[in-house]
Amino acid sequence: MRQPLPCLILLLSVIAAPVSAADQTVQRQEGRAYATADGRLLYRETHWLQGPASAQSRLVLYRCSDGRPFARKWMTPQGSPQTPDFTLDDGRDGYQEGVRGRAADRQVSVRASAQAPTFSRAITLPSGAVVDAGFDAAVRSHWAALQAGQSVAFQFLLPSRQRLVPLKLQRTGAVSWQGEPAEQLQMKLDAWFGFAVPAVTLVYATADQRLLQFTGTGNVRDEKGRYPQVRVEFPAAPVATPAAELSAARTQPLVKTCGA
Repeated sequence: MRQPLPCLILLLSVIAAPVSAADQTVQRQEGRAYATADGRLLYRETHWLQGPASAQSRLVLYRCSDGRPFARKWMTPQGSPQTPDFTLDDGRDGYQEGVRGRAADRQVSVRASAQAPTFSRAITLPSGAVVDAGFDAAVRSHWAALQAGQSVAFQFLLPSRQRLVPLKLQRTGAVSWQGEPAEQLQMKLDAWFGFAVPAVTLVYATADQRLLQFTGTGNVRDEKGRYPQVRVEFPAAPVATPAAELSAARTQPLVKTCGA
């Protein structure tokens, strides 16, 4: 089934079985997604992270501009930090996509709506592949090479198309982001596939390699089922929060519309 192409969105990685009291610490981070065309606030993101960086889980609630959640993503470590399992559920129409499996062998599934059938396909991930927000781990692991001016090529899994596509990541220069020293990166298709996709621009803090901004095609559809061009900002670093908050977010009901 063909669907519009959602270029890898942000949002930082995964979760895991904690092995120490420190690993059990839950952190929360807030993001806001704006339309690149007019700067209008489209939705908000709240991320909860748990576990060590090498095996971290992540829960994301996508919220209407008034704060009500309409979609949820749950990411868990599998294989490497670049290739987490995840499930995305959209409460507005029942759209669902996900990746599950063991090591390189994964099952990719897509459901267009609550009434539609689920389409699944088995895919073997090549070495160095990237799944969803695993691109954040890829940036960190290749930071030195990127700073040296080298480009990094990898295969990115697109669940909506149930296929891998080649991407190229490279540094484009030093910038100042809201007064903070940062590095700007660009991620784009490394081959022609019969569809045009705008390049993704990423801004990372120089000091701690934290994602500050993502600009490109989002992976959260609008209420008409289209993937908008967005600028997602993460102005503040994650902060510690009670584990009960994460548990509550996992079961919080999703609204069917962001309208009145």
